[in-house]
Amino acid sequence: MIKTRIDERYEFQSEILDYLKKHNGYFIRKNKNYDKNFAMDFKVLFKFLEITQKDELIKLKKIHEKDLAKTIIKSINKSISSSNLLRTLKNGVEISGIKLNLLYTKPASNLNSDLVEKYDQNIFSVIEEVKISDKERVDLVLFLNGFAIMCIELKTLPNTYEDAINQYKTQRDINNRIFANKTGVLVAFAMDRNECYMTTKLDKEKTIFLPFNMGKGKGIDQGGGNPIFKDRASVSYMWEDVFKKESVIELISKFIMDDKNLVFPRFHQRDVIKKIIADVLKNKTSKNYLIQHSAGSGKTKTIAWLSHRLATLHNENDKVIFNKVVVVTDRVVVDRQLQNAIEALGLKAGFVETMDDSKNSSDLAAALNSNTKIIVTTIQKFPYILDSIKKLKDQNFAVIIDEAHSSTSGKNMSALNVALGGGDAQDQLEKEILSFGKQDNVSMFAFTATPKNSTIELFGNINKNGQKEAFHLYSMKQAIEEGFILDVLSNYMTYKTYFDLVKTVANDPKCSKTSVKTLAKKLVALNENNISDRVEIIVEHFRQNVMSELGGDAKAMIITSSREAAVKYYKILNEYLTKNGYFDMKTLVAFSGSVMVDGTEYSETMLNAISENLLTAKFDEKAYKFLVVANKYQTGFDQPKLCAMYVAKKLDGVNAVQTLSRLNRIYKPYDKKTFVVDFENSYDDIKDAFSRYYTTTILSSFITKKAIYDLEARIDGYYIFDMFDIEKLNNIIYDKTQYKEGNLSLNAKKAIEAICQRTKRAFDRLDIDEKRNFVKLLRAFVKIYEFLSLNLPFDDEKIHKKYKFITTILPYLITKKSNNNFKIDDKVKAINFRQEKTGEYSSRLKSDPLISPVSVTTSGSRDDKEERLSVIIDEINILNGGKLDKDLAIKSVYGVVKRVKNSQELKNSANNNSFDDFKLLYSSVIEEDLTNNYYKNEEFNSVLLNNEEMKNKIFNIFASDIYQGFRNSVV
Repeated sequence: MIKTRIDERYEFQSEILDYLKKHNGYFIRKNKNYDKNFAMDFKVLFKFLEITQKDELIKLKKIHEKDLAKTIIKSINKSISSSNLLRTLKNGVEISGIKLNLLYTKPASNLNSDLVEKYDQNIFSVIEEVKISDKERVDLVLFLNGFAIMCIELKTLPNTYEDAINQYKTQRDINNRIFANKTGVLVAFAMDRNECYMTTKLDKEKTIFLPFNMGKGKGIDQGGGNPIFKDRASVSYMWEDVFKKESVIELISKFIMDDKNLVFPRFHQRDVIKKIIADVLKNKTSKNYLIQHSAGSGKTKTIAWLSHRLATLHNENDKVIFNKVVVVTDRVVVDRQLQNAIEALGLKAGFVETMDDSKNSSDLAAALNSNTKIIVTTIQKFPYILDSIKKLKDQNFAVIIDEAHSSTSGKNMSALNVALGGGDAQDQLEKEILSFGKQDNVSMFAFTATPKNSTIELFGNINKNGQKEAFHLYSMKQAIEEGFILDVLSNYMTYKTYFDLVKTVANDPKCSKTSVKTLAKKLVALNENNISDRVEIIVEHFRQNVMSELGGDAKAMIITSSREAAVKYYKILNEYLTKNGYFDMKTLVAFSGSVMVDGTEYSETMLNAISENLLTAKFDEKAYKFLVVANKYQTGFDQPKLCAMYVAKKLDGVNAVQTLSRLNRIYKPYDKKTFVVDFENSYDDIKDAFSRYYTTTILSSFITKKAIYDLEARIDGYYIFDMFDIEKLNNIIYDKTQYKEGNLSLNAKKAIEAICQRTKRAFDRLDIDEKRNFVKLLRAFVKIYEFLSLNLPFDDEKIHKKYKFITTILPYLITKKSNNNFKIDDKVKAINFRQEKTGEYSSRLKSDPLISPVSVTTSGSRDDKEERLSVIIDEINILNGGKLDKDLAIKSVYGVVKRVKNSQELKNSANNNSFDDFKLLYSSVIEEDLTNNYYKNEEFNSVLLNNEEMKNKIFNIFASDIYQGFRNSVV
């Protein structure tokens, strides 16, 4: 038979050996050179010492004349046994007061020729078929200066890397020196020609192997595994990159963490650090960076590696690039994991300082002015250090932001920029303008799994298509495929709540349609009959489907819409558990502050009978099955025993992804399943939210300075502002003589008040619609200016003065809404509740990466009509009471679709436009058809014509098929 594939392990082995020898400068050594008791090649070790430290050996020879070799080996072995191989390699050994280095790291620059020469004299070697015992052989072992540092088990078809993993787990003696924890090799690889996995600790069946793969595909296609190459193995990056001399030295000296177990970086962690460092060396402090890494990416350790590398990074002239690295986390308490990870890199005392709860703003200011290189703090402390920082403009800062979407609000980020880019500005106005800009001495590195459009605007890189995206990506898809997180949409069940509203008063008042619908929604959400029905579904679903998971340790979270709702769910849930004798299930509740419910004031601490700081530990106990929450623990809460989530709150966008992602943690050794029961959201809406972050997230376009000038022109077109007033107000604000003890004087306040009242009189001449539109434009101006000035150097003093004027005048111009105090509790009652299951879904996630830029308009008051209460109630009942003839409704929908498919106008649009442009006309054609055919189903068509959201939700189902049908048809 003709041989058509590489199916011999020895050919695979030879391919690697040849490359290491020809391209990476490895020496191929014989098996006889390996000492299995010490996992070393002594000849190479002494050759390295002779070349690099000849004088030290001469000195030692005089002291240990007869047994120098044994003394050195004994001292090295003692150091490895008492600490570990990693520490011994990095620190060397001291014998009779004489230091011997066991490796030389790459110097920061080429200025010291002696260090460069020593670095080049490190000796790399490899031995194949290493006989580690009478019965065991290892395919390949890599050595550095005579020390076994990496071992590799290779497999070819029909075997795979899984067989190599099984071999490690079942056939390897973990007491053998080469496999001994921390004293043997630093990492063991299991590899076939397609994939590679690694571990730093062999522990028989308990051994945990992690993928060390590049990831397959780019952007929206990125997932687990490796790409397929035409001319080489998919894992060729291992010998072409990872096993290179400089890579191995870098891994040992700057990556591998000396923690409870050794921590070896995953491929994407090493990749992002190397790419950032290379880019910073080229661009210095001129850029910001967005790192979009999914949950399960090991973000804490990546941040630790990055902070260490940036703190020690030198330019080509051997000068440090960053004087300080500031790590900013959005958690109230600085993450202890992050502290541990940084410390695990073996940094010297004083290198890192953490601003925990015991530190104040003065401590932070002192740290910024000290010799400390890495400062770990919370975003909450930054606004308090502005007055403390005086002379930092000559220093460079790297600011690493953990979970960028929640730590980059305008005010906090402005404070951050002012503090780090401060100094003696020429005047206060100029300093404030510059504080909003990209500081020349600061680079920011933002980490998030779910970047918002504003986050991408601030930190994203422009791709080849002119769109902004992350500098580096480790996708949710890849994390799921590699088994680091779970797909939380894999078991998704939806319910719809049906009910009837009845008017309980004789009169029929006119009221705001929007207000009544909002209040009715709250009325229904807090209705105890509704909650009782849902609680029964929740508890019985949990007992039947979830409770037995994780060996009986499974837990659930109930997401409620408000603090009042959380209290009611908590009380009704406990009543149901007691009534049914479910004493093996306990409940906790979490919400901030206190709330009045039915005349009684409640707090989280009062209901749980424990202090707030004990809640997470208490919930971890086996007896506690439910945690009821209201806007708490929906982000950043890491409880791997959470298997189920019951959603009684509307979720969308990033909030939906972050909330449901509380379920995605794995829980070894169990094969964890997740369950979501959703009473408020459609599966399609949730799926759409996840699709934005399933792979990459791309900003379709981004804001330029033109946007602010366009808004300025539209505002000026109303002729409300007087340029003399704008100038006068700014002169007052920036006149230091107008201040006393940091506050404006009474006369200054009176002058500003007069300007504001004068402007308001001009504003009051507008009609109600003009007022609303004008206020929308002002809000948009403030929003866009603050955003642009954070993202771009922006020094237009005229625009800045107008910004100060608008922010001062805006509170005077806010239009009040009517019926603000309208209540319906005493006018309307909700009855006839029923919960109807509407669907069960398994995940079919696809990437939909494009998100829109920050809007140049802001949402203001929607046009709201007044209507009789009875009419509004009828409309709500049609939507929620289930009174429509379902069969007739379905027939009507398909009738519309059939007619729309015959539209020549739509067909032309489909053949000449993008899908998004097509949908604009499609929506218009649908509405026209509903109007023209209103008589065919008046009740149903009336609902659709008065409910844009429902109309779009129904007919968008067909949009894609109709679009593709037109494009595929013969013209």
